[in-house]
Amino acid sequence: MKGIVFTEFLEFVAETFNEDLVDDMIEDCDFAHKGAYTAVGSYAHEELVKLGRSLSRRRDMSVAEIMCGFGRHLGHRFAALYPVFFDQQDDFFAFLDGVEHNIHGEVKKLYPDAELPSFRTVTMDGRRMVLEYRSSRHLQSLAEGLILGTGDMFGETITVAWQAGAMAGEPVVFSVERCA
Repeated sequence: MKGIVFTEFLEFVAETFNEDLVDDMIEDCDFAHKGAYTAVGSYAHEELVKLGRSLSRRRDMSVAEIMCGFGRHLGHRFAALYPVFFDQQDDFFAFLDGVEHNIHGEVKKLYPDAELPSFRTVTMDGRRMVLEYRSSRHLQSLAEGLILGTGDMFGETITVAWQAGAMAGEPVVFSVERCA
């Protein structure tokens, strides 16, 4: 997983809670690198989960809540850091429909070794969109937050629900609906 996710996670924790909590979480996790993440480095996704579990214990929140909140933060940050992707679309659903080709395609050009989740549009109309999400990392709560944060950036009020596949290897199905 690219380091920008880790650097943004630590920034999210510092902004949402406090700087001292970041240090406490890193100490809890006892990483060999002592939490010295670089935005362009690559790290095991399990480290993000471990950091999330530490925060969960310290703030009495579920890891899913934390990852969703972080995903929403990350959606806002990506819009600020990479506005070209957001400026290419004026419709939220069209943006989501193009993530696989427009964004992930560009990321793969820069980082050929990047292991990205996949998003495939199943159905889409003016009010509702259904997406299939596949990832070996199983970070669907983070993906949910990214969708919500991206919706914010497009000025959309949306609801997001997801259902994990019943069998191993089946996709998670997201339902994204515009609120009236």
